[in-house]
Parts: sequence; C-alpha cells; structure tokens
Amino acid sequence: MAGQDNGSGDLARYITPRGLRVMQEELSRLLKVERPSVVETVSWAAGNGDRPENGDYIYGKKRLREIDRRIRFLTRRVENAIEVDPARQARRDRVFFGATVAYVDENDRETRVTIIGADEALSEQGEISLLAPVARALLGRAVGDEVILHTPRGTEQVEVLSIAYPAPASGA
Repeated sequence: MAGQDNGSGDLARYITPRGLRVMQEELSRLLKVERPSVVETVSWAAGNGDRPENGDYIYGKKRLREIDRRIRFLTRRVENAIEVDPARQARRDRVFFGATVAYVDENDRETRVTIIGADEALSEQGEISLLAPVARALLGRAVGDEVILHTPRGTEQVEVLSIAYPAPASGA
C-alpha cells in the first residue's frame, strides 16, 4: 500500500506524478539545451587558445561539470523513482503518501501539510518530505488521533483534524 515502507527504504524513492514530470523535464532540458550550449561555448573558447587565461573556457568547463553532476543525480533519481499517485489512494481515512493533513497543536495553532517525496517537497508551500519527522509521525493516523511530534522546540502533542487526497481523475 502506498505510504507503507517495507523496510527496504522504498519510501525515499516515492514521488508524485507531478514531481517525476518536473525532474524529467529538468533532465531533458539539461541534456538537450543547456549542456549542448555550454559544450559549444567551451569548444569556441578552446579555439581561442591560451586556455589557462581564458575565462569563457574556465567557466564553461566548471559549468559543464556542474551540469554533468546534476544529470547523473537526476538520472539516478528518475530511474529509481517509485511513482505514486495520491489521487489513487484507496484508504482515504488514514494518512499515507500524498495526503494533505490538517492538525492542531496544544496552543490551538492549526497547521496544514502535504506529504510528498523528498525531492519535490517545498516547505514554503506547506509540502513536507515523506521522510520528515512530522510526516513519519502522522503516517497511518486517522482523524481524531493524537500524535506526539518531536520537534527542535521539544515534544508536542497534536491532533489530526482532517485528511484529504486529490480527487481521482475522471475515468480512473
């Protein structure tokens, strides 16, 4: 079931369809646009001679190494990704991968987070990694459950207020 780790570390490989698409698009752009452009600049700069003093050549080689490093990273991530569509979650009464969870703390502060893959989570948009301590504490919980969170500020008790998943695509 999506959101349950079988002990092999699969949770670290979970990604939403949107997150996988973004990574694939970045990889494609690096391979088809950015890398060829930098290679062209480096080739042109190399033809100008005096490579140790040639800023275009030096910067281009450095940028090429950065692009190649990112390409290797993205290639591994895309190849090993486990795409999980939260809209297809059958058990919507519990917190699993892709859930948007609202919870309230002891001071009546409400927080809403969406639990998604580590490579795609944007905390400023309320998204947290499936591997984050808060996400791990919430996994498997139901509305009304009280959960102990271990935070940098210490331990706090929260109550799950709501659990939501994206609507299934029509025809699915």
